[in-house]
Amino acid sequence: MKETLAPKDIIKSGLCIGCGSCVAQNKALEARMEFDPYGQLKPKGSRQFLQTPSSQFTLTCPFSPAAKNENELAAERYPAAPHTDGYIGRFTQSYIGYVATGGFRMQGSSGGMVSWVAAELMRRGLIDGVAHVVPADPEKDGRFFKFRISRSLEAINQGAQSRYYPIDMSEILEEIRQVPGRYAIVGIPCFIKAVHLLRREDPVLQERIVYTLGLFCGHMKSARFVESFAWQMDVPIEDVTQVAYRTKHPERPANWYNARLTLKDGSSVNKDWWHLADGDWGAGYFMNPACNFCDDVVGETADISFGDAWIEPYASDSGGNNVVVIRHALVQQMIEEGIAHGDLHLTPVDAATVVQTQAAGFRQRREGMAYRLSWGNKGVQPIKRLPPDALTPTRNRKLIYRMRYWISEGSHRFFHLARKTGKPNIYIKWARMAAAMYHALAYQRGKLGKLVQKLKLTDA
Repeated sequence: MKETLAPKDIIKSGLCIGCGSCVAQNKALEARMEFDPYGQLKPKGSRQFLQTPSSQFTLTCPFSPAAKNENELAAERYPAAPHTDGYIGRFTQSYIGYVATGGFRMQGSSGGMVSWVAAELMRRGLIDGVAHVVPADPEKDGRFFKFRISRSLEAINQGAQSRYYPIDMSEILEEIRQVPGRYAIVGIPCFIKAVHLLRREDPVLQERIVYTLGLFCGHMKSARFVESFAWQMDVPIEDVTQVAYRTKHPERPANWYNARLTLKDGSSVNKDWWHLADGDWGAGYFMNPACNFCDDVVGETADISFGDAWIEPYASDSGGNNVVVIRHALVQQMIEEGIAHGDLHLTPVDAATVVQTQAAGFRQRREGMAYRLSWGNKGVQPIKRLPPDALTPTRNRKLIYRMRYWISEGSHRFFHLARKTGKPNIYIKWARMAAAMYHALAYQRGKLGKLVQKLKLTDA
């Protein structure tokens, strides 16, 4: 084993994603998850918990250099998978489409497939509960979303919609340990990886977590993203009771994001993302630093993974369409039966099409990550499936990757300053300036874009 690590080592190195795996293993040491000043969940607890190196933590933290990587975990779980792709990993079949029955598509942000699969696993008696993210009470829970185990079909439906908000698994993992049963967990790639690493070390979790449902991921946002919404919609964050990051409209393409905040008095406010200073997802506002060192876009260790089909003609479909990648034989059979019965409208696609739907994410997580690895890292050095590479990216791509890193870091700090001083415009004006610079580099927009072209900083 490489160097034995403690939670503090990962936190100080900017590699903690806030999954809660370490807390779930150390409840006796006052371990807990709390928001840090930048709105990111981090482990807290006794000095013994935070600073004592252990082999168990070193092997189970998803960003530990000594932990099994995605290729190794997938090979253990899906040895018979007939296909292997360098971007989406091992798989049996991939599709694009949506749920055609039951209102799943209408309730979800995309094609409704995540909720349908979770509900179908329960309907068939294959699981007793689903651990997934649901809305929380901000006054009672101190957050807008949390993990919960749902044990009925009605409760599962409450987990529909995308949540770009920090959550952790510490409490639901403890509940799974305490309450016998068969469980499915829905999570982003690094969370599913953490689950499998824990299952390798914990026989109770190995037995009880029987299915994993992965969500394609661009990056993890901090809790400040919601507060920024509130600032830009001119409402106090204290008055917000519910957050919808993506609302559907029959006459608008699915990729025209519209955020809605519901207030205590029952009213709501909404705004299109493109009118928000930080509404360009690709720019990286409020990104967790650990996301700079993640190379799994599609949940390569999950039994089935889901994303948005961001290619035409699917992106313009107001109803939304899922990309689905299957790795588990029984789940594959369930999907095939759903298609045959008319419950699912899914079209088989190849790996290249799946990659195309997430092209920007793969550039950031593969070429971009390899470039960031070449910079070195303060503290623990990540070991990924790709080696450091400062030679492959073009000059323009290097500038874009640098700009995203700067925006990510700056958004945390400028928002913190604006929040501390009570002056939202400190952040909002900075965010608009940063967006203008990013758009100039990435798309050659505006006056700055013309300057970028004049200086020949593009790839053309």
